[in-house]
Amino acid sequence: MGNGALSGAVIAVAGAGGPAGRATLVRLAEAGATVVGADNDPQRLSEAVDAARYASGGATVTGDTVDLLDLQSTRDWATHVEKDFGRVDGLVHLVGGWRGSETFTKTSLDDWDFLELLLVKTVQHTSLAFHEALQRSERGRYVLISASAASRPTAGNAAYAAGKAAAEAWTLALADYFRKAGGPEGPTSAAAILVVKALVHDAMRAERPNAKFAGFTDVKDLAEAIEGVWHKPAAEVNGNRLWLTEKP
Repeated sequence: MGNGALSGAVIAVAGAGGPAGRATLVRLAEAGATVVGADNDPQRLSEAVDAARYASGGATVTGDTVDLLDLQSTRDWATHVEKDFGRVDGLVHLVGGWRGSETFTKTSLDDWDFLELLLVKTVQHTSLAFHEALQRSERGRYVLISASAASRPTAGNAAYAAGKAAAEAWTLALADYFRKAGGPEGPTSAAAILVVKALVHDAMRAERPNAKFAGFTDVKDLAEAIEGVWHKPAAEVNGNRLWLTEKP
């Protein structure tokens, strides 16, 4: 541990308290990174941080309760991470949520209002808060987890798909910032999008032992893919969608 691409890196994880966040904290810590998780649920975050410390053999894993729907709070978090650890080499965006309807006609715009906050606003805030620190890093990465629904929306999934598509567009604009900041030699930092159909974890399988979860990505496999973004050159991943499920 500690000799790979993430040895000594400092990585912030937004939405660290959920199943994907837990798996990601563990994987990044095992890879040698200092990991700073954020979640709006202090109990869930504390459990995730403790589990990652234990699983990784005592690596540096900390947690901050942050309201990512507040831009200033998010900026304060970014400043605090860079001040405490000297730099920021990554921001992994794992804030999620889902609402859908039986048909397009039954779509509720309340679902859009809810998902726009979770799926879009948190991307806007984290990217605006962290982009300069990530550009200062020699291996800065902004990693968004998106869904194949953004590329092929279904009738009952309009609000969710639109939210994911908006988050992707915002992330691609960040990638263009990194491209331009890199100049003729190319970007040193990158914004990448990992695309899944949906996520599955052990508790879901236990609750539905007969379900196939076809095309779903296990959260541990997602964590491996997130860590793998640092193994590729910035120019190779910047502005690209990296598919973990079949392309629509």
